[in-house]
Amino acid sequence: MYKLYSMQRSGNSYKVRLALALLNAPYRAIEIDILRGESRTPDFLAMNPSGQVPLLEVAEGRYLAESNAILWYVAGGTSLAPETRIERAEALQWMFFEQHALEPNIGAAYFWLALVKGGRDLQTHALEDWMERGYAALQVMENHLKTHEYFATGQLTVADIALYGYTHVADRCDYDLTTFPAIRAWLRRIEQTPGFVAMDWRPGAEVDDSAGIAADA
Repeated sequence: MYKLYSMQRSGNSYKVRLALALLNAPYRAIEIDILRGESRTPDFLAMNPSGQVPLLEVAEGRYLAESNAILWYVAGGTSLAPETRIERAEALQWMFFEQHALEPNIGAAYFWLALVKGGRDLQTHALEDWMERGYAALQVMENHLKTHEYFATGQLTVADIALYGYTHVADRCDYDLTTFPAIRAWLRRIEQTPGFVAMDWRPGAEVDDSAGIAADA
C-alpha cells in the first residue's frame, strides 16, 4: 500500500489524493503541515531533500516527489493515463502548462491569501502579477475548453486532475470565474465523475479497491 505524505489544504497534494480516489486505490495518508515546518525536519528531508509535499512512498525506502510525476505513476495502466504517444504528449503539455503558468500564479495566490494568516499584507507587491498571469492562464484554458470537454483524449485524464487542483480554488483567492463559462462547466464535469472527492475529504486507513475507474485490463 502506498504511503502518501500530503497537506490537506495543498492543491498539489490534493491532485494526488483525487487521482487515488478516482482510481479507488488503497493508500495511507500522512498529514504534513508545511506551515508548521513539518516538511523541513531532518527525517522528512531525508525522504525528500526539496522539503515539499506531496511525497509518495512507492516501496519501502523509495520515494517519489512532484505532484505531476506522482500522478503519472499512480495512473499508469489506467484510463487516466493516455496510451498513444501523441495523447501522452498532449497530456504532458497541459501538465507542464499547469506547472509554469497556473500553479506559480493561482497556486501562489491561494497559498498566501487563503492559507497564510496575514499573507495578503506580506505579498501585496506580488498580487498584481499573480492576478494578471493567472487570468492569462485561465483564458488559455477557457479557449481550449470552448471546443473540448477535457484537456486530452476527449476524456478525463491526469492532465485534467493536474489543472483542477488549483483552478477549483481560484475563487478563494480573488479570481472571478464568472467570465469563464467553459472552465466552470469543466469543473462541474470533473466533480460529477464517479469516485470524485473534495479537497477537504479525508481517507480512512484503507480505501476499498474493488470498484472505480481503475486499471483497464
